[in-house]
Amino acid sequence: MSTKTDLQDGDGKVSRVIRVGTRKSQLARIQTDSVVEKLKELHPDVQFEIVAMSTTGDKILDTALSKIGEKSLFTKELENALEKNEVDLVVHSLKDLPTALPVGFTIGAVLKRENPYDAVVLHPKNKGKCLDSLPNKSVIGTSSLRRAAQLKKRFPHLEFKDIRGNLNTRLKKLDEHNDFSAIVLAAAGLRRMGWENRISQVLKPEDCMYAVGQGALAIEVRARDQDILEMVSVLNDPDTVLRCIAERAFLKHLEGGCSVPVAVYTEIKNSQLYLTGAVYSLDGSDSLKETMQTSINSNQIEEQEKVDEKVQRVGITALKVSGEDQDAAVKLGVDLGILLLSKGAKEILTVARQLNDAR
Repeated sequence: MSTKTDLQDGDGKVSRVIRVGTRKSQLARIQTDSVVEKLKELHPDVQFEIVAMSTTGDKILDTALSKIGEKSLFTKELENALEKNEVDLVVHSLKDLPTALPVGFTIGAVLKRENPYDAVVLHPKNKGKCLDSLPNKSVIGTSSLRRAAQLKKRFPHLEFKDIRGNLNTRLKKLDEHNDFSAIVLAAAGLRRMGWENRISQVLKPEDCMYAVGQGALAIEVRARDQDILEMVSVLNDPDTVLRCIAERAFLKHLEGGCSVPVAVYTEIKNSQLYLTGAVYSLDGSDSLKETMQTSINSNQIEEQEKVDEKVQRVGITALKVSGEDQDAAVKLGVDLGILLLSKGAKEILTVARQLNDAR
């Protein structure tokens, strides 16, 4: 077990201190504060201390994410602190976490997903417009190959250019310069920051499918810390867990990352989990997209309560979520990956990776 800190108050009562790691950005702090609030409600006798730090992805702002080639851009420093017992758990955006975690770590909770779609934020001069109605050759800022590939295909009259930095920085670059007509960001981040009024257009799946895990928050813990794992497992949202397991299994089977354009769309209805997955060439001209489904019983709460498995699936240990359903979600993701690979996905992704490396 890790070394835990205890504090004594004025009455001599000892309370446990749990240190929570997070990135320093305003959005990361807002996300972490929301998770800590939930944990405080469940554990009023525990003190939660937030430890904020900068990651590689926060420091390298002059290079496109897809060019840095580092799978743990936003997580490595936080995981180092977890490994050294400097923090007891870490709050991440799930989409920042690789599908295979370092040995000894696991995702102990995946919280209820916020809106997973991408959103268009227009330069103030373009108020009232949408991507369709922007003038020819308008420049759209995005740091994501996935977004650029889909939007190039859907809106061929537009041009796309890399934009880096946290949400505040990117919005400032948009508003204070004339380099971009609009930028594309995750709707979830804008909503969590309270900037919903900046959203001009939410992109539906037919325009732009989202990134694996987008919109969901994850809590990473040391796999051996059973008490912490139990503590955070209450925050698991079964539907979000199953959707994200399927998405991560799909991405893992394709061996995709931020250096290739892979997109997904999932939904659960009538005890069926639907997964749509797609791969794209960098310019969006070549693509493959398929949908598969599987049966799940995620509404059977009484079955969830009986499950106490310590099995990790694509980096996630979801206690209290049916193990049978989790296995079905993994199989769905793998099967869809196999289907796309059989139709030529590897060739599309290999060329995309080579072209990206050469840029």
